[in-house]
Amino acid sequence: MSEERAAQALAESGIAYTITRHGPVGSLAEAAAARGVRPEDIVKTLVVRRGEDDYLFVLVPGGRAISWPKLRELLGVKRMSMPDAATAKEVTGYERGTITPFGSLTAWPVIADATVPGRTVSIGGGAHGVGATLDADDMIRVLGATVADVTEPEPEH
Repeated sequence: MSEERAAQALAESGIAYTITRHGPVGSLAEAAAARGVRPEDIVKTLVVRRGEDDYLFVLVPGGRAISWPKLRELLGVKRMSMPDAATAKEVTGYERGTITPFGSLTAWPVIADATVPGRTVSIGGGAHGVGATLDADDMIRVLGATVADVTEPEPEH
């Protein structure tokens, strides 16, 4: 159901995209290899809670993480959080790991990290093992995304 909703929203957007279906992957590198892109071109859609029934999507490239101080400053709020998996599914219609702004139950605002534009990226396709590869600039335009510096390199493990 959710994969079809994402595909329909992508089709209705009018932008070019390719759907890739692959089995379970255990890492960013495996997902990138399966989708034929570089790890940094996998873009995670993270759900952030800004207030009561007030969420937004943050598009974060592989190898990067949300910088909470930068995001709080951009939005002018003191507190934000990541909802638990059940809440994320309730407000988007997608399970964690499959979330995409395309076809979300609510069209929440979208913030794309400043490193996203100007390349081809792969985002969640609404189901596990499904990705949509598309032009980042087209994605940003059709989603009406705000582009801002809101991430930092993921810490080394």
